[in-house]
Amino acid sequence: MPQGYVQIAIFCAVLVAAMPLLGGYMARVFTGERVLLDRILGPLERLTYRALRVDTTQGQSWKAYARSLIAFSLLGWLVLYVILRAQRVLPFNPQSFHAGTWDLSFNTASSFVTNTNWQYYGGESTLSYFSQMAGLAVQNFLSAAVGLTVAIALIRGIASRRGPAGDGSIGNFWQDLIRACYYVLLPLSIVGAIVLVSQGVVQTLGSSVTTSPLSGGHGLLALGPVASQEVIKELGTNGGGFFNVNSAMPFENPTGLSNFIEMFLLLSIPVSLTWTYGRMVGSRRQGYAIFSAMSILLIVGVVITYIAEQHGTPAQHAAGVHTQAFAGSTGGNLEGKDQRFGIAGSALWSAITTATSTGAVNSAFESLTGVGGLVPFANLSMSETVFGGVGTGLYSMLIFALLAVFIGGLMVGRTPEFLGKKVEAREIKLVSLGAIFTPIAALVGAALAVGTKFGKPSIFASGPQGFSESLYAYMSQGNNNGSAFAGYTGYYQPTPGNVGSHGITFADLLGGVTMVFARFAPILFVLAVAGSLARKRVAPVGVGTMRTDSPTFVVLLIGVVVLVGALTFFPALLLGPVVQGLTGRLF
Repeated sequence: MPQGYVQIAIFCAVLVAAMPLLGGYMARVFTGERVLLDRILGPLERLTYRALRVDTTQGQSWKAYARSLIAFSLLGWLVLYVILRAQRVLPFNPQSFHAGTWDLSFNTASSFVTNTNWQYYGGESTLSYFSQMAGLAVQNFLSAAVGLTVAIALIRGIASRRGPAGDGSIGNFWQDLIRACYYVLLPLSIVGAIVLVSQGVVQTLGSSVTTSPLSGGHGLLALGPVASQEVIKELGTNGGGFFNVNSAMPFENPTGLSNFIEMFLLLSIPVSLTWTYGRMVGSRRQGYAIFSAMSILLIVGVVITYIAEQHGTPAQHAAGVHTQAFAGSTGGNLEGKDQRFGIAGSALWSAITTATSTGAVNSAFESLTGVGGLVPFANLSMSETVFGGVGTGLYSMLIFALLAVFIGGLMVGRTPEFLGKKVEAREIKLVSLGAIFTPIAALVGAALAVGTKFGKPSIFASGPQGFSESLYAYMSQGNNNGSAFAGYTGYYQPTPGNVGSHGITFADLLGGVTMVFARFAPILFVLAVAGSLARKRVAPVGVGTMRTDSPTFVVLLIGVVVLVGALTFFPALLLGPVVQGLTGRLF
């Protein structure tokens, strides 16, 4: 137990130490200040602008910014869909994999373009190296960059001091996108990939290898360009693994150090963006306040998961299973976990991968205890506000900050203000829509899955377990997370008279639609808020102005996030993981 807490504390300390370095660097990148990489990447950046015919001196209104973002994402979706459908005739396919069905390709393309990386397939057994590299890995970069651009646009809207006389510009999408890829994601990924290769993560274009297991016979050992995809999978909070078992696979995550590094990559940009926010709005205390609210919610989830998994389940205790730590074992509930990482390494990963929008796993979520399994549900119910994905976490929390300011203003009888700008009816309508759209998409998807005959074939278990699996699937897809409780599937063998007899699966299509709408609808509301705030005058600070960088506001912000999440999802959680936990059974 003490060793586990020490491991968690060291991880948090390293993360906090890196925050001002990376956060300050990103602030300089997106404010146009010179950085060390300008001499190397500047010519390539300017060449890219000329090729795209982009005039970076011209800012965009929120509508123009949104049109560019949607058009770019749609083009990315089409390219990825074509790659998946045509992989049989494309290069780097040593296993001669066939193309997937159109509905599975629809789901996968929607998944990676939305930064969800939900996987209804086994990567090493269905996708060619070309599909993994030119399709999935490329979208890992681009979808993360899109989320980052939206966060930067919202920060500009908040920080703008031009008022109604300004043009309402929130930046240039194409410039933000290129700088996010060239100056942030690509350099960090190159360094990270080299480090992961040094730890034993596979990186090769060679074909699979035939092996002779100790049990006899022959086996096929899948290889591939893993490290290059693994690093951006974590850094971009994507989560889609090269292998079906994700980061529990030794070829993706071979050592305790690689486990630590991958968790660090997973949180590095979302955490550092709070520092970037403080720098760009001219008040580091504002960044500290957002960071504090996120950190408190994350640490609570990590500690609860660790305690629950270290204690084990009532069923294990009743069966006489030994869950105490002893020499050579961390003890606890080791069902579905890797002894290499132990309880602390698995519990920490489980909490942070669902607090962010990553969804990568190094253990089986369905094997968590009742209380431990409730934490991923709780994290998803807070709609990516606990650091969240690259960019999405910050802009989601800022949306809730505006909502908290409005509620606080009502409590004290004053017009709510955020950094000197009045939050009025238009902003509150947009904020409210942005806050509730993701929960609505997740709950409607889950309801259709469990309440119609079309969703029934994809449900594996019955009772609260089956409901939990279905609910989690659509909460995960709605929050662009991508993790899953085993059991719920988008593929099943069709039988005569079955609704899937034509090879079209309900879960593929509903999941794909859920991911697309839950990703881009909130983005449009966020950009509209940014455009509205950019045109507002800055009001002088008065005696009654609510400070948004104080401990009181942090408590209010946490309360709003928890309250909205609880009111939205608590009834559904009662029917699934809470009932499951009361039975004392494992997930």
